[in-house]
Amino acid sequence: MSADPNPTATLIWTFGLMSLFAVGGANSAIPEMHRAAVDVHHWMTDKQFADVFAISQLSPGPNVLIVTLIGYSVAGVAGALAATVAMCGPTALLAYCVSRFLERSRHASWPVILQAALVPLSIGLMAASGLIVAQTSDQSWVAALITIVAATLPFATRVNPLWILLAGGILGFAGVV
Repeated sequence: MSADPNPTATLIWTFGLMSLFAVGGANSAIPEMHRAAVDVHHWMTDKQFADVFAISQLSPGPNVLIVTLIGYSVAGVAGALAATVAMCGPTALLAYCVSRFLERSRHASWPVILQAALVPLSIGLMAASGLIVAQTSDQSWVAALITIVAATLPFATRVNPLWILLAGGILGFAGVV
C-alpha cells in the first residue's frame, strides 16, 4: 500500500492518462500498469501484480478488469470505481470524437493508412505485455520453460490453445510450478 494522502486522485490521474495511450486495449498497457503499480507507487508487489493479472484474465468480462482490481487493492470500492472510470472514460470519449472525425473523412485514403500503421504498434504493445507478465510470474527455470513452450506451441502446431491452458493448470495444481 502507498502512503499517498489521496490515493483515489492518484488512481484517476494515473489510469486516465494511461487510457489515452492504450492502443489495442487495456492489455497493451500492462507494462505501464506494472511500472505504475509496482515500481512508482508501490501499490503492490510483482507477485501481487501477476496474481491480479491472472484473476482479471480468468474472470468473465472485459480485460480492463485488471484496472478495477488494482484500484480495489489501493483504495477499496472507491478506488476500484475511480480506476475503472478513469481507464474507460477518456478512451471512450476519444473514440467517439475520432469516429465522428473519421466518418466525415471516409472517402479519404489517410484513415486506412493510419489504421494499418496502428496494427504493428498494437502488436508490439501486446508482446511487451506478455514479456512483463512472464517476468513477474516466472520465478523458476521450470516456470520459464513452461511459458516458452506454451507461447511457441500454438505457432508450431495446430494444438488448440485451450489444451495448453489446461496442461498449465494441471502442472500448477500438481505443484510443478
